[in-house]
Amino acid sequence: MAEFVHITVARRARRIERSGIAARSHGRSGGRGVYCMPVLPSFTLTYQWVRELRRWHPGVLVAVHLRLPDDEPVTVGRYGAPAREVTAAQAVAVVRELEDPRGYEVFVPRAISTAEIRRVRAVPQGVGWRYLPAAHGRRPCPCPGCLPRGAYRAARLRRRFPYDEPAKAKSELMARLSAAGTTEEIIEVLCELGRGRRGGAEELAYLADHPDPEVRDTLDSVLRVYRGRGARRLRERLQSTNPSVPDSDTC
Repeated sequence: MAEFVHITVARRARRIERSGIAARSHGRSGGRGVYCMPVLPSFTLTYQWVRELRRWHPGVLVAVHLRLPDDEPVTVGRYGAPAREVTAAQAVAVVRELEDPRGYEVFVPRAISTAEIRRVRAVPQGVGWRYLPAAHGRRPCPCPGCLPRGAYRAARLRRRFPYDEPAKAKSELMARLSAAGTTEEIIEVLCELGRGRRGGAEELAYLADHPDPEVRDTLDSVLRVYRGRGARRLRERLQSTNPSVPDSDTC
C-alpha cells in the first residue's frame, strides 16, 4: 500500500473522517479528483504544501493521511508542468528519487473513501515554501496573479515592489517625443504621457496632422487625460478630420 498525505482546512476534518475526501479538485486532463503528496522521510518535504495552500485557504490546515493500492492509477509531476500517468507505488518511487521534490504533487482521479483514510493530524502552519520553491531571497512578483488583493501583507509588498514603474517626468517624455523618429517610438511616448493627468495639450498639436492614422488615434486617446480648453479643442479637431477617432483606445 502506498501512503500519501492530503492537506485541507480543519473545518472539513470531521466530515472527511465520516464520509471521505470528495473529488473537488480539477486535474490537468479535465477530470476531478484529489491532490496529495507521498509520505517522505523528510517531515518538511512531506508537508511542503501547507504554507503555500494557506495563501488560498484561510484558517487552520490539517493533514489527512491515506493509503492507496500500489496499482492505483494516478498522475505525478511538478505543478505547472506535464504530469505522468503512473501507479501509486510508482508515484512514490518517482518523488522519493528526486533530488529536489519541492513543488511536486500526485493527483488521484477519484474520491477517497473512509476505508482508505488512516488518520487526520495537526501540522505546523508555517512548514514548506510560499509562492514557489526556493522563493526565499528572491524579489516577489507583485502582479495581481501572483499577489491577489487581500493576501497577507499584499499592500506592504506592493509598496516595496511596485508593479508599475513610476511615471516619468513630462519634460523627459517631451524630449523623447521630439527625438522620436518612428511611429512606434511616438506611440510609446504618447502612451507614457497618458498615464497621468496633465496640462499643456498645445504641445502635441503638431501630431494632429501626422500622416499615420495610428498616431492620430493614440493622440486622441491620450488627450482624454489632459486638462483644459486646449485639449478639448484639439480633440474636436481630430474628430472633425478623422471620423473614426472617437472610438479609439490605443494605449
